[in-house]
Amino acid sequence: MPLTRRDLLKTFGAATVASLRPAAAPVLTRAALAADPKPAGDQNVLVVVQLAGGNDGLNTVVPYADDVYAKNRRTLRLTEKQVLKIDSLLGFHPEMKAAKRLYDEGLLSVVQGVGYPNPHGGHAESMRFWHTARPNETNVQTGWVGRAVDETYRPEQNDVPALFLGHVRRPFVINAEKAFVPAIRSLDQATLRTMPGADGSTAQRQGLVQAAKAPRADQSNPLLGFVEQTTTAACAASGRIEHVLEAGRSGQEYPRSEFAQLLKGVAQLIRAELGIRIFVTELGGEEPGGWDTHAGQFANHAALLKQLSEGIAAFAADLRQDRLLDRVLLVTFSEFGRTVLENGRRGTDHGSAAPVFLVGGKLKGGLIGPHPSLAVREGGDGVKHHTDFRRVYATLLDRWLGWPSKPILGGNFAPLDVLKA
Repeated sequence: MPLTRRDLLKTFGAATVASLRPAAAPVLTRAALAADPKPAGDQNVLVVVQLAGGNDGLNTVVPYADDVYAKNRRTLRLTEKQVLKIDSLLGFHPEMKAAKRLYDEGLLSVVQGVGYPNPHGGHAESMRFWHTARPNETNVQTGWVGRAVDETYRPEQNDVPALFLGHVRRPFVINAEKAFVPAIRSLDQATLRTMPGADGSTAQRQGLVQAAKAPRADQSNPLLGFVEQTTTAACAASGRIEHVLEAGRSGQEYPRSEFAQLLKGVAQLIRAELGIRIFVTELGGEEPGGWDTHAGQFANHAALLKQLSEGIAAFAADLRQDRLLDRVLLVTFSEFGRTVLENGRRGTDHGSAAPVFLVGGKLKGGLIGPHPSLAVREGGDGVKHHTDFRRVYATLLDRWLGWPSKPILGGNFAPLDVLKA
């Protein structure tokens, strides 16, 4: 059976982000990496955060002044005195102080009432719809991020346009048909130390580069040429990542939560300028996920919102220090919201629409769209959506990444007016 490009990438270590952008020079010392200006940082970057389990949007962006909310949330209700007020109707959950500061600075937008027609109440099914961007289609084999990568894929290039960094199983959203999208658990898996017998040293990287570039008898052999190119790229990428890890960040502290540390890793990879355009990560763990708050919601939901809020705030502050925040846009999503009525276990059940958060330096900020009426329900007792989630994706693809959304989403969806010119 002939070797495919994916087989070669796995064989030569590219599954650990080894097939990334080649270095500007073949000899890679730490001093050179520190002094090298790196590839031009002019491309926008997207960070996608999955909140598995179904986030309760009504206790995230709280309609504290809505009588319907108050009557349906006997034990979970948050009052006017408790919330962090946005306006005369809405306020953030009290554990979202860090997110509220971003909102006040115009660095966080809330897209309200996001969902899709005829919502499904199952975790796996709903999450798959968000991952594929093809609701109610049962035979889709690729995720929307994977299709986006396929649309930009060029066999002669070594860039890896997307990456998953997290501790759950490889998410469906990055499944691609042609391109290779790595999934790693930590930045340690993104260096040559993870290759059998490798110590990741500068000398060893230089040796690999020299061996790859040594004169060979058959200059026309495409397989050997590919190995030469990917080996050089692997060493360059590994060196850049190691340099960023060793440099650390002297000015920005991250919370100790697992989620915050994942975002710290994303920030470090953005600084490494490896050509990655989309990062995917998560908060909530394996399905059904920590956001599935059927019982004892009050404390559990508060803890998750605090992790989310403090993690994205630290991430934004970190990037802002190096003037990178204008190039980065972070988006959150969850498979559905929760029911308007709390259940008998001081929790909520599977609902429908919920808010989506956007964080970045090029946002207009504020609330996007009205808060949905709680008097009109869908999907049983869920909040009725008014903004299709594919409009959010179209915004990310068309307006932010500059990639046409129609072939990826399978139709025309109007982008939202959330970005500065």
